[in-house]
Amino acid sequence: MDIELRGQGRAKLVKLRGKLSLGDPVDRLRETLADLMDNGDCRIVVDLGEVPMVDSSGIGLLVKSLTSAKERGGALRLLNPSKFVVQTLKMIGLLNLFEIFQDQEQAVESFQ
Repeated sequence: MDIELRGQGRAKLVKLRGKLSLGDPVDRLRETLADLMDNGDCRIVVDLGEVPMVDSSGIGLLVKSLTSAKERGGALRLLNPSKFVVQTLKMIGLLNLFEIFQDQEQAVESFQ
């Protein structure tokens, strides 16, 4: 799992590459998101365009991070999730928790 961070306007863009699954990938993303929020960056766009699959631990982390961001006055948006990720979120009834975008600029501007 590769994680790339960039500032985009009032938001932080977290671009992921690889499977978001139990173990090191989820642990690294958890640390990255916790560090962002601890530094006051609670407007986060997670780019899933190059993430072919997310397992239950990855989904759990996304939900937990969304809740943490909201508690701090921010939010977590999903950008370019694969059909597999969307179907998985839909199947377990969590799709409606997330704002999902196909366009990075629109995702970032949603925080304005």
